[in-house]
Amino acid sequence: MAAPAPVSHLARAREDAPGKGIALMLLAYALFSLTDTSVKWLSLAGLPALQLAFMRFATHFALSTGPMLGRDHSGWTAPRRQAALMLLRGALLSVSTVSNFFALRYLDLTMSAAIMFSSPILVSALSVPLLGETVGKWRWSAILLGFVGVLIVVRPWSAEFHWAAILSLTSAMALALFSILTRQLAGVAAPRTMQLYSGLVGTVVLAPIAFIVWDNPDTPLDWVLMVGVGVTAWAGHHFFSQAHGYAPASVLMPFSYSFLIYLAISGYLVFGTIPDGQTIIGAAVIAAAGLVIWWRERRV
Repeated sequence: MAAPAPVSHLARAREDAPGKGIALMLLAYALFSLTDTSVKWLSLAGLPALQLAFMRFATHFALSTGPMLGRDHSGWTAPRRQAALMLLRGALLSVSTVSNFFALRYLDLTMSAAIMFSSPILVSALSVPLLGETVGKWRWSAILLGFVGVLIVVRPWSAEFHWAAILSLTSAMALALFSILTRQLAGVAAPRTMQLYSGLVGTVVLAPIAFIVWDNPDTPLDWVLMVGVGVTAWAGHHFFSQAHGYAPASVLMPFSYSFLIYLAISGYLVFGTIPDGQTIIGAAVIAAAGLVIWWRERRV
């Protein structure tokens, strides 16, 4: 699952077309599901996860840089503290992406997505020590419920437990910390600058490793999918940001769970996999916990 892009204050001024915002949200998560499906396909074809992660960030960086060429260069620089936080934010996104790409080779798409959806629950829990926010009994109950859902999906007590689930949990934790940094930078750093730094860090860090492990795809389709990993991830970020320009997060958040439906469909159509009962139950528990947190935050 890709991390959400920052939303500009100018975009918030257009929060007057919730139907369009919901449509864009559904489109964004459809694109994110294409990213994960393509990564799993290419991983099973033998392409290294680090190579795919590099292509995801290099394409992101190229597409983020292109619109800024010929404009003023204010989006390329930031005060030292902001730059440090954006570099850390980019590093966390890189850790989340690499962990997720490794996990996708071994886990069912729906299982991976269900574990990744623990990220908003982790954000709520971490907001207390890191942001000094107050979390009431309803949200603490939802946080505990979400962790129960994760245990149901991961099933560490069972012979069916796969070590790659730990990679998905690592990805979810890194994404939660990424989201907290995004909260701190929102309204302070320009969204295009945050996007630029996100692509830059992943590209620079992964480039030498990708060069060492590089393996050319065997078919034209695999070449298209490898480039498409970056294009669909970047486009998903773009439409996610656009969606928040037409409807507030309190309206859009429940539609993020369409990601689970998309991946269940693509997992069946592309790989012939059907989520087992425990994965479905665990995913439902995690989704319920996330919706309770969303409901309480909306009331507050």
